[in-house]
Amino acid sequence: MTSTDVAGPPRTRARRLGRAAGYALATALVLFGVGFLVRSRWDPLISFDDTVIERLTDVTRDHLGFRDALLAWQEAFRPVYLHVIGTVVCLLVWWRTGMRTRAWWAFATLMLSWSVGLGAKYVFQRARPVVEDPVSEAPGYSFPSGHAVNTSAWVTVLVVLLWPVVRSRAGRALMVLVAAVLVVGTAFDRMFLGVHYPSDVTVGTLTGVGLVLASYAGYAGWNPRDPRPADDPDVPDPHPQEPR
Repeated sequence: MTSTDVAGPPRTRARRLGRAAGYALATALVLFGVGFLVRSRWDPLISFDDTVIERLTDVTRDHLGFRDALLAWQEAFRPVYLHVIGTVVCLLVWWRTGMRTRAWWAFATLMLSWSVGLGAKYVFQRARPVVEDPVSEAPGYSFPSGHAVNTSAWVTVLVVLLWPVVRSRAGRALMVLVAAVLVVGTAFDRMFLGVHYPSDVTVGTLTGVGLVLASYAGYAGWNPRDPRPADDPDVPDPHPQEPR
């Protein structure tokens, strides 16, 4: 055994964990940085948020069919529904492909994003937008948007989870496109209904995606039976399946 053999795995592990810490730090800086501005009621941010919500809810109020569609989207993308579906997908991937560790990573990351999004609301305790003649109402705190956190984390996790399963470039491109549409659609749904500010959904989306990137950076290439250098997730795996 050479010195390189000894030093390789710890070095690659440190690089992997360093990347994970970097993504986590960037996500935390966005969440707590904007959260501080929200808590301190920084006037440029508050004024922008209020103006956008006022204009968007005017549009919704004038188009009842549009409002009904927004309410249907809101119901369909409730976090509890997303995570039930996500759990089922994780189980199916485990069953059909044998990718046990990848499925467990996906499930754990979904639960992490749900917990972080919920906990952050109680940290910042921002009130919901106050709209004259509101088009919709929602309970709880406003920052960050739970729908935005969970939808963005959910689609990102599913894209990463299914990436080895969907092998064609067209299939992968379609998967990413659908994920982007769902994230953007959820963000606009929350604002047009007047239940979240732009800063709520923007930070919520970045938090959800950032959490998944941090989690995947720590997971990528990890395999208890295969200590090969694994800091690059694009390096082909010599084993077609993860251990059962």
